[in-house]
Amino acid sequence: MSVGQVVLVTGVSRYIGGVLARRLAADPSVEKVIGVDVIPPPRDLGRAEFVRADIRNPMIGKVIAQGDVDTVVHANVIATPTFAGGRTPQKEINVIGTMQLLAACQKASSVKRLVVKSTAAVYGSTPRDPAMFTEEMSAKRLPSSGFGKDSIEVEGYVRGFARRRPDAEILTLRFANIIGPRIRTSITDYFNLPVIPIPLGYDARLQFFHEDDAIAALVRGVTGSTTGVVNLAGDGVLTVTQAAGLVRRPFVMVPMVAAGPLGGLGKRFGLVDFSPDQMSFLAFGRGMDTTVMRESFGFSPTFTTRAAFEDFARTVTPILPSLDAATAAVGGLVGAAQQVLGVSTRGRKH
Repeated sequence: MSVGQVVLVTGVSRYIGGVLARRLAADPSVEKVIGVDVIPPPRDLGRAEFVRADIRNPMIGKVIAQGDVDTVVHANVIATPTFAGGRTPQKEINVIGTMQLLAACQKASSVKRLVVKSTAAVYGSTPRDPAMFTEEMSAKRLPSSGFGKDSIEVEGYVRGFARRRPDAEILTLRFANIIGPRIRTSITDYFNLPVIPIPLGYDARLQFFHEDDAIAALVRGVTGSTTGVVNLAGDGVLTVTQAAGLVRRPFVMVPMVAAGPLGGLGKRFGLVDFSPDQMSFLAFGRGMDTTVMRESFGFSPTFTTRAAFEDFARTVTPILPSLDAATAAVGGLVGAAQQVLGVSTRGRKH
């Protein structure tokens, strides 16, 4: 891209969007950065200008037009309903917000490049999945709820925008679970649980992407010229039990049918918020091929999957064997599930 980009970044009140806006504002190839969100960002945006705006409102079109924006970064697809105030506002922000944003981009002739922060969740997670998904593959079973379903819809709207604006450059970045010492997501909440429930009979293989690498990749996506879809993940994999060991948390194996009640309990306690699709992910895992990331996109992560998780794990306080309220509640539910189902569960402490 030429010198003097004017970039609009959505979702700057959250960690990735806010740091991205500040990083872009310091880039000499970027003339101006406009950060938008419904609430002011909690961290300094540097030279970036903050505009309070809701991407669900057609007024976002005026922000784009008045700013003469040529590059839009859509980083406001929210993964966890608790961060949005519930599932309904989460879906509205993710789906309706994307529709309005892309409609505004379609009308603005100044917009020449769109970068979308997407997710590996679009591939779903089933026992029939390939060892590694390439960008051309699709889910064996489409996500039926939550963030994954929203992300499928978001990418569908992006493809529609591409057909209507063939002159625009479009880059969709599908990130593995982003993790690190500063970001909070549903997966970091899960590994902060006092007792980690793991589906009985499974030990899924997981990929992670460090928060610093995620921001660096987004900057490259904005200032570079790559188009299309790119998978992003750190080298290697971790199993769920290996990850539980790294955060020094006790875990308990639970029947898959108990995953729903456990998720409801975690939500009630404010500990974690997992959809059924996310529980499938913890059972079956997911792997992405990153050849395009390295060869076409030209990006090599600083952190491997394990190193990214270890950096996050350093922020997690170890829990020694105890019977605090949350642990007792989890144990009680697991015991009830064991009695009803007649399936043995086991715990192991690290």
